[in-house]
Amino acid sequence: MVLLRPLAVLCVLVAAALAVPAQEKRVHHQAHLSDHVHDDAHGFEYDHEAFLGKEEAKTFDQLTPEESKERLAKIVGRIDTDKDGYITHTELHYWIKHRQRRYIEENVNKHWKDYDKNQDDKIAWEEYKNTTYGYYLGEEFDDVEDKDTYKAMLTRDQRRFKNADRDGDGIATREEFTAFLHPEEFDYMKDVVVQETVEDIDKNGDGKIDLNEYIGDMYTAEPGENEPEWVQTERKQFSDFRDTNKDGYLDASEVAHWILPGEVDHADNEAKHLIHETDTDKDGQLTLSELLDKIDVIKSSTITDYGGMRVDDHDEL
Repeated sequence: MVLLRPLAVLCVLVAAALAVPAQEKRVHHQAHLSDHVHDDAHGFEYDHEAFLGKEEAKTFDQLTPEESKERLAKIVGRIDTDKDGYITHTELHYWIKHRQRRYIEENVNKHWKDYDKNQDDKIAWEEYKNTTYGYYLGEEFDDVEDKDTYKAMLTRDQRRFKNADRDGDGIATREEFTAFLHPEEFDYMKDVVVQETVEDIDKNGDGKIDLNEYIGDMYTAEPGENEPEWVQTERKQFSDFRDTNKDGYLDASEVAHWILPGEVDHADNEAKHLIHETDTDKDGQLTLSELLDKIDVIKSSTITDYGGMRVDDHDEL
């Protein structure tokens, strides 16, 4: 039995982030540039994963200096599409977007065979449901210690699947299954992302989020512990910025404004940031020598791999 739930996967990714205020973890930053907060004052982890990619960034950290330079040279050669020896903002932006797409495609491909049981290159709801929950379904989750939680998981998965299934035929194409696994990447799935977020935080089930629920999602005080300063800051964030109509609650529209902050092109911003950090002669473009001089920044970015510091011959742009 495969028990791979999209929501659970998202929660694991969120939990793996640094210990930062939860509003940073809840906000969807498009295509997984990084789980880390973009804060160069405390390290370059965000940039590392933006240039190198999440998984391969870990591998890159273990390379010798000579191996690092060799890998970086190969990546720079791929980014420099016109082969003039310089990386422009346009080339860097395109590379990061390319790696974002590759990350999602590889994630979907990795799980596709688990669910497409009849190998018809489609995944029916029944295939997904039976693969994920089949062992328990016949007993109505009676063998599960927390059966109410499993029932809620099934209900949520079914709702998300129906929303991803645009033609309503109960069968997901690869694109529809991608929307199911990565709803934050699709405009037509954003209402689902908001609804699931509200349900996660709204503990009393009234359909909205009060201040205690908002704080409780990110912080639980230990006995005798003084509330950290950042929690006090979050209380002010709630009242001054999140709760725009000042009614003491966050409704769905306010949650959407919080976790889906407009059409920000984070790949574009990261490309500009990396050029700013590594462009020693300030000519607006990068050379291999400049990148090698600032390798600590690159060893902490997403350009080097959404597939990688591993640069495969077949990995064409």
